[in-house]
Amino acid sequence: MFASRSLVALAALALLGACNGLEDDRAPGSQDFPKADRPVSAGGATAFSNEEARDRRQEAETVMDLAGIKPGMSVADVGAGEGYYTVRLAQRVGETGRVLANDINEDALRRLGSRVERDRLDNVSIKLGLPDDPRLPVNSFDRVLLVHMYHEVEEPYAFLWRLRPALREKGHVVVVDVDRPADQHGISPQLLFCEFARVGYRLTEFVRKPEIAGYYAEFEASGKRPEPGDIKPCVQAEIRDSSATS
Repeated sequence: MFASRSLVALAALALLGACNGLEDDRAPGSQDFPKADRPVSAGGATAFSNEEARDRRQEAETVMDLAGIKPGMSVADVGAGEGYYTVRLAQRVGETGRVLANDINEDALRRLGSRVERDRLDNVSIKLGLPDDPRLPVNSFDRVLLVHMYHEVEEPYAFLWRLRPALREKGHVVVVDVDRPADQHGISPQLLFCEFARVGYRLTEFVRKPEIAGYYAEFEASGKRPEPGDIKPCVQAEIRDSSATS
């Protein structure tokens, strides 16, 4: 009897330890926020695909036109990788505009830095971000672009909450992604809308475009930014059920 009770106690301790371990795997700054109810895609290649092929279908031009990016604007390219959008944004915003290239991959940013120097892009700055915090300066951007990277964000609620103060008045966040499961390098639009809404963003535009090999979604800050503990996580099953009945 004693041996049986000991085994039960050991099993309970092991389970508790496993649970604590899972919680400890989250960055300390993320533990005040709900955990996302979805898998996360493994980090992809920093060069999303061949740049010439993307230009042939006018991907960057299409996205920048949809986003209304004009000379003189300040734009953050979050998840910049090796700079496909960064260099094209720099040309679009011109000498009076600014582009901040942001990524969590230091090697990719070093390669991008060499590209910026080679091409003499004096209106481009580079900043290292964190998985749960892009570390953008407050009240600085007219547009923040998240292109084919949001499905890799492990802590979306913390990430979006910390991103929001970087927007200027009338600033918008632009997401380009693919409508497929989050562990297959995409995210369903319904789940995307839900996660943004829970952190106080309002959807302002949504279109599907073959030029961008997916969809375009644009958001603005709406209302007061919620406290981390007040954010309710989106539940995938509920979103699927709601979509099926709508």
